[in-house]
Amino acid sequence: MTSRKVVELFYDVVSPYSWLGFEVMCRYRNVWNIDLKLRPAFLGGIMHGAGNKPPGLVPNKFSYMTKDLHRLANYFDVPLHPPSDPFEVMFQKGSLSAMRFVTAVQQIEKGGDKQVEQVSRELWRRIWSEDKDITQPESFSEAAKKAGLTDSEIEEVLKLCISQEVKDKLKHTTQEALNYGAFGFPMLICHIDGKPEMFFGSDRFELMANCIVEHL
Repeated sequence: MTSRKVVELFYDVVSPYSWLGFEVMCRYRNVWNIDLKLRPAFLGGIMHGAGNKPPGLVPNKFSYMTKDLHRLANYFDVPLHPPSDPFEVMFQKGSLSAMRFVTAVQQIEKGGDKQVEQVSRELWRRIWSEDKDITQPESFSEAAKKAGLTDSEIEEVLKLCISQEVKDKLKHTTQEALNYGAFGFPMLICHIDGKPEMFFGSDRFELMANCIVEHL
């Protein structure tokens, strides 16, 4: 029996393209028979570490991105609607606290990534569908409750997400992404015959799938 290929998905909930990539990978992991590993990381750290500039800071890119996201949201059937002030959401408020929260969820979860998947999705919904906050503890609690976490689990995660342990884990994951060559999200790492193959963005799925199939 052929072993399942491991694919790591590095993402940040502040990135709308990450949401698109996330949903496609979650839908197709069984079709492609892959072992999908969710790797929540901090996009701000990636941009700084790679010396990259966010597309939203370049007027022509921002204009294109707005239209592009609308087309992709319709194509992939993801309820993505830009917030009223994308600049404030992405560049002023940011996602550091949110990604620490997701990291803490992953820290307590046993036997898979289902809770991480659901919490990440609810945080994306808050920003990119409902135009709600993702920086305050009460926002995390609301997202986690919708994702199915119990009150005791939410209380545990809220305490854990401000711990040095979780802060260090998020830094470590972000550095791992940089070590692979990351310059933005989403980033997919396909482990093929012991070699990591990197795919960036939400429009490389055909190439990635072809790469996986060729090495089955």
